[in-house]
Amino acid sequence: MASESSKGSGETPRILIVDDDPGQRSLLNSFLQSQGFETVTADSGERALETLRTSHFDMMISDVRMPGLSGLDTLRRAREEHATLPVLLVTAYADIRDAVVAMRDGAVNYLAKPIDLDELLSSVQQATGVSESIVLKYSEDKPLPGHIVARSPLMQAVIRDASLIAPSETRVLITGESGVGKEVLADILHAWSTRSAGPLIKVNCAAIPENLLESELFGHEKGSFTGAHAQRIGRFEEANDGTIFLDEIAEMLPQLQAKLLRVTQNGSFQRVGSNREVQTNARILTATNRNLEELVKAGRFREDLFYRLNVVELNIPPLRERREDIIPLASLFVAEFAKGRARFSDSVGIRLEHYRWPGNVRELRNAMERAVLLSRSELILPEHLPSRVRGSVEQGTVPDADPQQLEEIERQAILQALRKHGFNRTETAKTLGISRRALIYKLQRWRKMGFEIDPASGRKPGG
Repeated sequence: MASESSKGSGETPRILIVDDDPGQRSLLNSFLQSQGFETVTADSGERALETLRTSHFDMMISDVRMPGLSGLDTLRRAREEHATLPVLLVTAYADIRDAVVAMRDGAVNYLAKPIDLDELLSSVQQATGVSESIVLKYSEDKPLPGHIVARSPLMQAVIRDASLIAPSETRVLITGESGVGKEVLADILHAWSTRSAGPLIKVNCAAIPENLLESELFGHEKGSFTGAHAQRIGRFEEANDGTIFLDEIAEMLPQLQAKLLRVTQNGSFQRVGSNREVQTNARILTATNRNLEELVKAGRFREDLFYRLNVVELNIPPLRERREDIIPLASLFVAEFAKGRARFSDSVGIRLEHYRWPGNVRELRNAMERAVLLSRSELILPEHLPSRVRGSVEQGTVPDADPQQLEEIERQAILQALRKHGFNRTETAKTLGISRRALIYKLQRWRKMGFEIDPASGRKPGG
């Protein structure tokens, strides 16, 4: 049995984690330990049942799709000897949901991959009877690099999740629009991991010609193709004992996706032109600005690879949803380009905050570099900004607009969308064109202000 446990007092809830994927086990194990729970892991349903016979547990969390005994079979057999044991099932396959619903008398709940850590924690709290006030919060002792800004609640939540996920060995899919800082987040995940002393190898899958990407990733033997004058070590070999970050993963061709799938399963691959197996234990981080689920439905991205890479997803919200970060980021860039000798006027700040920044942090950085170059003094003025940024206030201002009235209009629009989608937050966020986390943040804030957010039936918003 693959087992990692943390000693706790007799009152500490003990949770058995069952999953054949080492990365998924590592994620659940490190996260729940960080929240004050005692954990033991098993890499199969058979070993889980053996462990249940020799030790007491307050809850079991099990993957559904596993070799040998499936999660559903493990649940049924566990129920024969432990009729009251709460069981939480984890699945990446939509067709399992009906089976889980049919077994509600056995499973307390199910979670769909990629796992939402807040949803996981809430389910565990309910099943074990641990109140939120008792559960430990994430560690804040990891200092952020100086070039990282996280003033907004949304970005702070992303950094919180990164701090919890980084120590695990799990694969992470980083999503978000172009320019939001996905590569920067990969830097943080590596720096806060147990692999920080090892290499961080970055590959932009969209920047390398399709016929050369396989050689770039996996290497090649001398003479394996025209121009292969010597053996070449691939990026996966270079990343051994470290981390490999595959950016723009959606651009990878289907035949290469199959080879990548094999690496995620057992860490083995072959160099181009070779039959010899090569092993790597590199941790895999990936990123995309595209919707991989839609590409899976269209047959352009392998479903099995999607679920292997997307054990946990970190979504970076666009800059327009975290306006508290705009001025601090702009000040950081100005100090960088002007070597600390420049500042911007209040009228510049108003325009920066009002502009929607479709290019996100990358566009903001470029705008500040331009402003510093055009400014002949230490003061940056509106005329030093790009015209589209200068005109944002005039184009977007609502005369005599009352901020409270505008927020009430926004609240009513969101509540109407929630009702339309049966209070499913994921579908509502997609309809509104905002991130799910941004929607949840707004709902939580309004709920604390005393507004009725949940449906009249008392059922909590889903999704």
